[in-house]
Amino acid sequence: MAAELEARISALESKLRELADREAIRDLRYRYHEYINEAKFTEIASLFTEDGEVLFGHLGDARGREQINRFFDGLKPKALGGGKSEQPRLSRVRQFIHNHVVELHGDHARGFSYLEAKPVYKGESYVIAARYDDEYVRDNGQWKFKKMVLTPYFMVPLKEGWAQDDLLKMGH
Repeated sequence: MAAELEARISALESKLRELADREAIRDLRYRYHEYINEAKFTEIASLFTEDGEVLFGHLGDARGREQINRFFDGLKPKALGGGKSEQPRLSRVRQFIHNHVVELHGDHARGFSYLEAKPVYKGESYVIAARYDDEYVRDNGQWKFKKMVLTPYFMVPLKEGWAQDDLLKMGH
């Protein structure tokens, strides 16, 4: 009877750890979007391992926290002098993720989520749909991004929409 109880407790502990890890990874992804949405760009690199990677295709790549910090620093307005600042390429972005799926493998994990974003790019409103594919690792007891890959589906000015593009893809 003691062995059965011990086995049940062990199974519960294992399940609890899995749930806690899954929730910590989801919190990591949510924190990333919070930092983007609230323009806390200098905090983003802390979410990655020292050798973490950001692979954003045509938007650029970064490897290591220093490069990741420079990559996201490019989203901030730059001071021009005389009290003026240059507008960043991307401003007032709001990102929303959907369907965050996580696969756990001990101290490593993989995941993906779908992105809906509404940025202002060079002074114009856009609608974006994309997918994030991530690799996570437990680093000193905390989950961090090891690799984040962005695959855009479309980025179109809000005034144009994306329906015409979808009709062309469907052969209409």
